[in-house]
Amino acid sequence: MLLIVELLLMLIDVTYYILRAVVRVFFHPRPKSVDGELCLITGAGGVLGRLFALEFAKEGARLVLWDCDTVANERTAQMARKQGVEVRAYTVDLSKRQSVYDAAEKVRAEVGDVSILVNNAGVVAGRRLLECPDELLERTLLVNCHALFWTTKAFLPQMKVRNHGHIVTVASALGLFTTACVEDYCASKFGAVGFHESLAHELRVENNDGIKTTLVCPYIVDTGMFSGCEIRKEIRKLIPPLEPLYTVQRSMKAILADQEMICIPRIIYVPFIARALLPWEANVVVYRFMGGDKCMLPFIKNAETKTSCGESQAS
Repeated sequence: MLLIVELLLMLIDVTYYILRAVVRVFFHPRPKSVDGELCLITGAGGVLGRLFALEFAKEGARLVLWDCDTVANERTAQMARKQGVEVRAYTVDLSKRQSVYDAAEKVRAEVGDVSILVNNAGVVAGRRLLECPDELLERTLLVNCHALFWTTKAFLPQMKVRNHGHIVTVASALGLFTTACVEDYCASKFGAVGFHESLAHELRVENNDGIKTTLVCPYIVDTGMFSGCEIRKEIRKLIPPLEPLYTVQRSMKAILADQEMICIPRIIYVPFIARALLPWEANVVVYRFMGGDKCMLPFIKNAETKTSCGESQAS
Protein backbone atom coordinates (compact mmCIF):
# COMPACT_ATOMS: atom_id res chain seq x y z
CA MET A 1 0.00 0.00 0.00
CA LEU A 2 2.80 2.38 0.91
CA LEU A 3 4.46 1.70 -2.47
CA ILE A 4 1.27 2.63 -4.32
CA VAL A 5 0.92 5.87 -2.36
CA GLU A 6 4.53 6.82 -3.03
CA LEU A 7 4.08 5.93 -6.72
CA LEU A 8 1.06 8.26 -6.96
CA LEU A 9 2.95 11.05 -5.19
CA MET A 10 5.86 10.57 -7.60
CA LEU A 11 3.53 10.82 -10.61
CA ILE A 12 2.05 14.02 -9.18
CA ASP A 13 5.55 15.46 -8.77
CA VAL A 14 6.51 14.42 -12.30
CA THR A 15 3.38 16.06 -13.70
CA TYR A 16 4.06 19.22 -11.71
CA TYR A 17 7.62 19.57 -12.96
CA ILE A 18 6.60 18.92 -16.57
CA LEU A 19 3.91 21.59 -16.35
CA ARG A 20 6.34 23.99 -14.64
CA ALA A 21 8.87 23.51 -17.43
CA VAL A 22 6.19 24.19 -20.06
CA VAL A 23 5.05 27.35 -18.27
CA ARG A 24 8.64 28.60 -18.01
CA VAL A 25 9.00 28.39 -21.78
CA PHE A 26 6.42 31.17 -22.09
CA PHE A 27 6.82 32.95 -18.74
CA HIS A 28 10.47 33.26 -17.83
CA PRO A 29 11.26 33.34 -14.09
CA ARG A 30 12.82 36.46 -12.67
CA PRO A 31 16.62 36.27 -13.13
CA LYS A 32 18.68 36.09 -9.97
CA SER A 33 21.31 38.69 -9.11
CA VAL A 34 24.99 37.78 -9.37
CA ASP A 35 26.19 41.26 -8.44
CA GLY A 36 29.36 40.95 -6.37
CA GLU A 37 29.65 37.17 -6.86
CA LEU A 38 33.11 35.83 -7.74
CA CYS A 39 32.82 34.07 -11.10
CA LEU A 40 35.62 31.93 -12.53
CA ILE A 41 35.52 31.18 -16.27
CA THR A 42 37.83 28.67 -17.93
CA GLY A 43 38.81 29.15 -21.57
CA ALA A 44 38.24 32.88 -21.13
CA GLY A 45 40.55 33.76 -24.01
CA GLY A 46 38.31 32.00 -26.54
CA VAL A 47 35.21 33.29 -28.26
CA LEU A 48 32.60 31.86 -25.90
CA GLY A 49 34.70 32.41 -22.79
CA ARG A 50 35.16 36.07 -23.65
CA LEU A 51 31.45 36.55 -24.22
CA PHE A 52 30.61 34.81 -20.94
CA ALA A 53 33.04 37.14 -19.18
CA LEU A 54 31.43 40.23 -20.69
CA GLU A 55 27.92 39.03 -19.88
CA PHE A 56 28.78 38.27 -16.25
CA ALA A 57 30.55 41.63 -16.03
CA LYS A 58 27.35 43.34 -17.17
CA GLU A 59 25.59 41.60 -14.27
CA GLY A 60 28.13 43.02 -11.83
CA ALA A 61 30.03 39.82 -11.05
CA ARG A 62 33.71 39.93 -10.14
CA LEU A 63 35.72 37.84 -12.57
CA VAL A 64 38.56 35.35 -12.47
CA LEU A 65 39.66 34.39 -15.97
CA TRP A 66 41.63 31.24 -16.78
CA ASP A 67 43.21 30.39 -20.11
CA CYS A 68 46.44 28.87 -21.41
CA ASP A 69 46.78 31.78 -23.87
CA THR A 70 48.07 34.68 -21.76
CA VAL A 71 47.63 37.32 -24.45
CA ALA A 72 44.06 36.35 -25.38
CA ASN A 73 43.10 36.04 -21.72
CA GLU A 74 44.43 39.50 -20.87
CA ARG A 75 42.56 40.93 -23.84
CA THR A 76 39.34 39.52 -22.39
CA ALA A 77 40.25 40.97 -18.99
CA GLN A 78 40.78 44.42 -20.47
CA MET A 79 37.39 44.32 -22.20
CA ALA A 80 35.64 43.17 -19.03
CA ARG A 81 37.28 45.84 -16.88
CA LYS A 82 35.56 48.47 -19.02
CA GLN A 83 32.33 47.29 -17.38
CA GLY A 84 33.70 48.58 -14.08
CA VAL A 85 34.16 45.22 -12.34
CA GLU A 86 37.15 43.60 -10.67
CA VAL A 87 38.93 41.21 -13.02
CA ARG A 88 41.89 38.89 -12.41
CA ALA A 89 43.51 36.90 -15.21
CA TYR A 90 45.59 33.76 -14.67
CA THR A 91 47.48 31.63 -17.17
CA VAL A 92 46.44 28.04 -16.46
CA ASP A 93 47.02 24.82 -18.39
CA LEU A 94 43.86 22.81 -17.74
CA SER A 95 45.46 19.66 -19.11
CA LYS A 96 47.75 19.59 -16.06
CA ARG A 97 46.15 18.72 -12.72
CA GLN A 98 48.73 20.44 -10.56
CA SER A 99 48.48 23.62 -12.64
CA VAL A 100 44.75 23.71 -11.86
CA TYR A 101 45.19 23.11 -8.14
CA ASP A 102 48.04 25.64 -7.84
CA ALA A 103 46.03 28.31 -9.67
CA ALA A 104 42.97 27.58 -7.51
CA GLU A 105 45.01 28.06 -4.35
CA LYS A 106 46.34 31.32 -5.72
CA VAL A 107 42.83 32.53 -6.51
CA ARG A 108 41.61 31.76 -2.98
CA ALA A 109 44.59 33.60 -1.48
CA GLU A 110 44.48 36.65 -3.76
CA VAL A 111 40.79 37.10 -4.58
CA GLY A 112 38.60 34.92 -2.38
CA ASP A 113 36.19 32.00 -2.66
CA VAL A 114 34.68 31.33 -6.09
CA SER A 115 30.89 31.16 -5.98
CA ILE A 116 30.20 30.70 -9.72
CA LEU A 117 32.30 28.23 -11.70
CA VAL A 118 31.88 28.20 -15.49
CA ASN A 119 33.69 25.22 -16.99
CA ASN A 120 33.79 26.48 -20.55
CA ALA A 121 37.20 25.50 -21.98
CA GLY A 122 37.21 22.97 -24.78
CA VAL A 123 39.51 21.56 -27.47
CA VAL A 124 39.31 19.00 -30.26
CA ALA A 125 42.14 17.18 -32.01
CA GLY A 126 40.64 17.45 -35.49
CA ARG A 127 42.13 14.17 -36.71
CA ARG A 128 40.83 10.75 -37.66
CA LEU A 129 41.26 8.33 -34.79
CA LEU A 130 43.95 6.14 -36.33
CA GLU A 131 45.91 9.14 -37.62
CA CYS A 132 45.78 11.19 -34.42
CA PRO A 133 48.76 11.29 -32.04
CA ASP A 134 47.90 9.94 -28.61
CA GLU A 135 49.01 13.22 -27.06
CA LEU A 136 46.22 15.13 -28.84
CA LEU A 137 43.61 12.54 -27.89
CA GLU A 138 44.71 12.75 -24.27
CA ARG A 139 44.67 16.54 -24.30
CA THR A 140 41.05 16.60 -25.48
CA LEU A 141 39.99 14.30 -22.66
CA LEU A 142 42.07 16.16 -20.07
CA VAL A 143 40.79 19.64 -20.95
CA ASN A 144 37.18 18.77 -21.79
CA CYS A 145 36.52 16.20 -19.08
CA HIS A 146 39.22 15.61 -16.46
CA ALA A 147 39.63 19.32 -15.76
CA LEU A 148 35.98 19.45 -14.66
CA PHE A 149 36.83 17.11 -11.80
CA TRP A 150 39.83 19.19 -10.77
CA THR A 151 38.16 22.62 -10.88
CA THR A 152 35.10 21.31 -9.04
CA LYS A 153 37.21 19.63 -6.35
CA ALA A 154 39.11 22.90 -5.95
CA PHE A 155 36.10 25.20 -5.48
CA LEU A 156 33.11 23.10 -4.40
CA PRO A 157 34.21 22.69 -0.75
CA GLN A 158 33.89 26.44 -0.11
CA MET A 159 30.49 26.46 -1.83
CA LYS A 160 29.34 23.64 0.45
CA VAL A 161 30.44 25.48 3.57
CA ARG A 162 28.19 28.39 2.59
CA ASN A 163 25.58 26.25 0.80
CA HIS A 164 25.81 28.81 -1.95
CA GLY A 165 27.18 28.64 -5.47
CA HIS A 166 26.59 27.73 -9.08
CA ILE A 167 28.47 25.27 -11.30
CA VAL A 168 28.04 25.61 -15.06
CA THR A 169 29.26 22.96 -17.49
CA VAL A 170 29.46 24.03 -21.12
CA ALA A 171 29.24 20.66 -22.86
CA SER A 172 27.90 20.11 -26.37
CA ALA A 173 25.13 18.49 -28.37
CA LEU A 174 27.84 15.93 -29.12
CA GLY A 175 27.69 14.99 -25.46
CA LEU A 176 24.11 13.80 -26.05
CA PHE A 177 24.48 12.07 -29.44
CA THR A 178 27.40 11.38 -31.74
CA THR A 179 28.80 11.67 -35.23
CA ALA A 180 31.78 10.19 -37.03
CA CYS A 181 35.47 11.15 -36.87
CA VAL A 182 35.42 13.13 -33.61
CA GLU A 183 35.74 10.23 -31.16
CA ASP A 184 37.92 12.25 -28.80
CA TYR A 185 35.48 15.16 -28.63
CA CYS A 186 32.34 13.02 -28.29
CA ALA A 187 33.93 10.87 -25.59
CA SER A 188 35.03 13.93 -23.63
CA LYS A 189 31.65 15.65 -23.89
CA PHE A 190 29.71 12.51 -22.98
CA GLY A 191 32.02 12.36 -19.97
CA ALA A 192 31.31 16.02 -19.18
CA VAL A 193 27.56 15.44 -19.31
CA GLY A 194 27.82 12.34 -17.12
CA PHE A 195 30.04 14.14 -14.63
CA HIS A 196 27.71 17.13 -14.43
CA GLU A 197 24.51 15.10 -14.00
CA SER A 198 26.05 12.87 -11.33
CA LEU A 199 27.31 15.94 -9.47
CA ALA A 200 23.86 17.54 -9.63
CA HIS A 201 22.32 14.39 -8.13
CA GLU A 202 24.97 14.29 -5.40
CA LEU A 203 24.28 17.88 -4.37
CA ARG A 204 20.57 17.10 -4.06
CA VAL A 205 21.15 13.92 -2.08
CA GLU A 206 23.31 15.91 0.36
CA ASN A 207 20.66 18.67 0.59
CA ASN A 208 23.00 21.34 -0.79
CA ASP A 209 20.00 23.11 -2.29
CA GLY A 210 21.82 26.45 -2.33
CA ILE A 211 24.34 25.19 -4.90
CA LYS A 212 22.82 25.31 -8.38
CA THR A 213 23.98 23.56 -11.54
CA THR A 214 23.41 24.30 -15.21
CA LEU A 215 24.34 22.04 -18.12
CA VAL A 216 24.70 23.82 -21.47
CA CYS A 217 24.53 21.69 -24.63
CA PRO A 218 24.76 23.84 -27.76
CA TYR A 219 24.74 22.75 -31.37
CA ILE A 220 27.80 23.71 -33.43
CA VAL A 221 28.75 27.30 -32.58
CA ASP A 222 30.37 29.47 -35.23
CA THR A 223 33.65 30.04 -33.38
CA GLY A 224 35.87 28.40 -35.99
CA MET A 225 36.44 25.36 -33.79
CA PHE A 226 34.58 23.10 -36.24
CA SER A 227 35.26 25.11 -39.38
CA GLY A 228 34.04 23.24 -42.45
CA CYS A 229 31.54 21.03 -40.64
CA GLU A 230 28.41 20.74 -42.79
CA ILE A 231 25.15 18.82 -42.63
CA ARG A 232 22.81 18.42 -45.61
CA LYS A 233 22.36 21.73 -47.41
CA GLU A 234 18.56 21.81 -47.13
CA ILE A 235 18.71 20.99 -43.41
CA ARG A 236 21.54 23.47 -42.84
CA LYS A 237 19.17 26.30 -43.74
CA LEU A 238 16.88 25.20 -40.91
CA ILE A 239 19.66 24.53 -38.39
CA PRO A 240 22.58 26.85 -39.20
CA PRO A 241 25.64 27.09 -36.94
CA LEU A 242 24.86 29.15 -33.85
CA GLU A 243 26.04 32.71 -33.43
CA PRO A 244 28.38 32.88 -30.41
CA LEU A 245 26.64 35.86 -28.79
CA TYR A 246 23.21 34.23 -29.16
CA THR A 247 24.56 31.03 -27.61
CA VAL A 248 26.01 32.82 -24.60
CA GLN A 249 22.95 35.02 -24.08
CA ARG A 250 20.66 31.97 -24.12
CA SER A 251 23.03 30.25 -21.71
CA MET A 252 23.03 33.27 -19.40
CA LYS A 253 19.23 33.29 -19.25
CA ALA A 254 19.32 29.67 -18.16
CA ILE A 255 22.05 30.29 -15.58
CA LEU A 256 20.32 33.31 -14.06
CA ALA A 257 17.05 31.35 -13.92
CA ASP A 258 18.79 28.41 -12.17
CA GLN A 259 17.73 26.20 -15.07
CA GLU A 260 19.29 22.76 -14.75
CA MET A 261 19.84 22.09 -18.47
CA ILE A 262 19.55 23.90 -21.76
CA CYS A 263 19.94 22.63 -25.31
CA ILE A 264 20.54 25.33 -27.92
CA PRO A 265 18.49 25.42 -30.10
CA ARG A 266 15.56 23.53 -28.58
CA ILE A 267 15.34 21.22 -31.59
CA ILE A 268 18.47 19.49 -30.24
CA TYR A 269 16.21 17.79 -27.69
CA VAL A 270 14.65 15.81 -30.57
CA PRO A 271 17.71 13.76 -31.65
CA PHE A 272 18.63 13.41 -27.97
CA ILE A 273 15.30 11.76 -27.21
CA ALA A 274 15.25 9.84 -30.52
CA ARG A 275 18.64 8.32 -29.73
CA ALA A 276 17.18 6.74 -26.60
CA LEU A 277 13.88 5.62 -28.13
CA LEU A 278 14.73 4.49 -31.66
CA PRO A 279 16.65 1.36 -32.70
CA TRP A 280 20.28 1.93 -33.64
CA GLU A 281 19.59 1.33 -37.35
CA ALA A 282 16.73 3.84 -37.31
CA ASN A 283 19.02 6.50 -35.87
CA VAL A 284 21.61 5.74 -38.55
CA VAL A 285 18.99 6.23 -41.28
CA VAL A 286 18.03 9.63 -39.82
CA TYR A 287 21.69 10.66 -39.51
CA ARG A 288 22.30 9.77 -43.16
CA PHE A 289 19.23 11.69 -44.29
CA MET A 290 20.40 14.80 -42.46
CA GLY A 291 24.01 14.40 -43.54
CA GLY A 292 25.04 14.04 -39.93
CA ASP A 293 26.99 10.85 -40.50
CA LYS A 294 29.63 12.57 -42.64
CA CYS A 295 29.29 16.17 -41.46
CA MET A 296 32.73 16.24 -39.82
CA LEU A 297 34.68 15.04 -42.86
CA PRO A 298 35.18 18.56 -44.33
CA PHE A 299 36.22 19.77 -40.87
CA ILE A 300 38.78 16.99 -40.53
CA LYS A 301 40.16 17.79 -43.97
CA ASN A 302 40.45 21.49 -43.08
CA ALA A 303 42.09 20.72 -39.75
CA GLU A 304 44.64 18.41 -41.35
CA THR A 305 45.46 21.08 -43.89
CA LYS A 306 45.76 23.97 -41.45
CA THR A 307 47.37 22.42 -38.40
CA SER A 308 50.56 20.56 -37.67
CA CYS A 309 50.69 17.32 -35.67
CA GLY A 310 51.38 19.16 -32.42
CA GLU A 311 48.37 21.45 -32.50
CA SER A 312 44.66 21.09 -31.85
CA GLN A 313 41.54 23.15 -32.37
CA ALA A 314 40.41 25.21 -29.38
CA SER A 315 37.17 26.99 -28.64
